[in-house]
Formats: sequence, structure tokens, C-alpha cells
Amino acid sequence: MSSRPDPKEIEAVLLGGEALYTRDEAVRRAEVSPEFSTRVWRALGFATRGDDVPAFTESDVEALRITGRLLEDDILDEEAAVRLARAMGQTMARLAEWQTSILTTLSYEPGAKADESGLGPLVELAKDLLPDIERLLVHIWRRQLAASAARTLAVMQNSDDAAPTYFPLVVGFADLVSFTTLSRELDEMELAEVVEGFEATSADIVASGGGRLVKTLGDEILYVSNSARQAAEIALQLADGVKTHVEVPDVRVGLAYGPVLALLGDVFGTTVNRSSRLTSFARPGTVLIDEALADQLQDEESLQVVAVRPRHAHGLGQLQPYALRRSFEGARPQS
Repeated sequence: MSSRPDPKEIEAVLLGGEALYTRDEAVRRAEVSPEFSTRVWRALGFATRGDDVPAFTESDVEALRITGRLLEDDILDEEAAVRLARAMGQTMARLAEWQTSILTTLSYEPGAKADESGLGPLVELAKDLLPDIERLLVHIWRRQLAASAARTLAVMQNSDDAAPTYFPLVVGFADLVSFTTLSRELDEMELAEVVEGFEATSADIVASGGGRLVKTLGDEILYVSNSARQAAEIALQLADGVKTHVEVPDVRVGLAYGPVLALLGDVFGTTVNRSSRLTSFARPGTVLIDEALADQLQDEESLQVVAVRPRHAHGLGQLQPYALRRSFEGARPQS
């Protein structure tokens, strides 16, 4: 008779050892304060364990020891360490969920029995892949860090402030029109495929166009770009449609240019809000941009920028949208 994998065994396999230490024991071995260890553990997104429960592995202790050493050497202060832990925890949590979903698909065999180890094909597959995945993860992280540093330096070179709080960026929102209706018409698997297809295709378009995908929200994506021309080209490609084997509604896009607060991988500010409102005003398959971006694109011969009816946006006042099209399309202005 088959048995389900034991969570403790799974944890031991993936963490390289069993949980040996209680919280107090882990804190003493790492030589950090209990208060700091609790803050870091919560920032990473893990539930608080009972004080008498062995819940920490040797690798947990080593990670905590390294973090404490960064504080001792004044490389990080406590607040920076906690913020870094929160950023890494939230990012890795989503990555882990995504990877587990992919591995589950790869390892699923209808009617298969559990193997002798009791760990199941999912964990066995993960164990086999761990060394290579770890190397890939570090390499991709370094690549992304290099790209982020290059973008930040480029913005700082164009700013009068040595360390600007707000960066001038083009912010783009794109969403699937009538997604709520679509979600009622499709079953769970079909809907998941539509969302994954939209996110994957959108991510490819943004990356190939030189932008940065900030986040995906199921039926909506948010991206940024340092270049007005690149942001416009990305928007037009997105509005052309995202194709999957299931019929998908049109995509509409809103773009705005202005100062943006970049914090913890996300972006905030009036420019972001303006882009979101323009998206809600756009018709299916079209792109609306704000006046600041329209000014930057007026001299682009391959693009057509046409003023449309002004709209009132709650909290933002009166907005003057502009329809963005390719100049050879010859479409009538949106009204």
C-alpha cells in the first residue's frame, strides 16, 4: 500500500539535514540576539515555531550566523538586514511555489505508487535537480543584479541628485479585457492556461523590447522602461494581442511618463496611478498615453499620437489622454 511522503523527510532532503535545534539553541549557536533572529525569521515569511520544538537545521544556523556577521562588520544595519530578508523571502516564496507547480507537472504519473523511500517522485525529482538549480539560481540572480545596477546608474547619471528618490520612467499597464466574464466561461484548467499564456507572452514582449516586468497580477501586468520609444513599441505589441490556443479577449494598455518611486522591486507614485487610469479608459486593442509621454513621442515618424477626449480621474483630476498608433495604420482617432 502506498504512503504519502513525510513532510519532515521532505524538509530533511531539501535542506540537507534534519531539524536539530530549538529556537534558543539556534540563536546561541549563531551568536545573535533572540529579538533579531525573530525579526529575520518573520521577514523571511516563516511561521513562528514553539520554543521547545526542534525546527532549525544546521543550514538555518549558518545562514543566521552569516547575517549576524554582516551586522558585526557594519556592512548592514539591522533595519537593512530585515528589509533584505523580507525582499528575499517574498521573492523566493513565489519562486518556490512556481517551481513546485512545474515539478509536480513533470513528476505526475497517474496510478503510480510511492517509491521505497516514501518521498514520492516530486521530491526525488527535486533532489536530483537541486545542484544544477542552485548554480542556475545564483547565476541568474547575478545577471539580474548586474542589469538592475546598470539601469540605476543610467538613471542617476541623468539626474541632478546623486541618489535620487524618484526615477523618471515610463510606466505601462496592460490587462485582458472582460477577464471576469472569461473566468465564468472557462473551466479551471483553461483559465489557468489563458493566464499563463498571457503572462508568458507579455513577459517575452517586455524583455525583448528592453523593458522590465515589475509584476504580473493574473489578468494584468505592470512594466517600466527608461526609453519612451521602447515603452511605446512594447505597448503596441501587447495591444496587438496575446495569442493562446484558447480565444483570449483583447489587451488594452496605458502608458505614463514621470517620476516613480522604485522600492523593493516595485514602483509607486502618481505616474503609476496615471498609467493605471489610462488603461481603464482605453478601448480593447488600443494604447492610451499621457501628455508627458506624448511630448516625447511627437517626433517619432513611425508613431502617430492623437489627442482624444479628456477624462476625469478620481484623485488625479482632469487627464488628457492620447491614442498611440503606428503611423501606417491610418486608423481614425479614438473619441
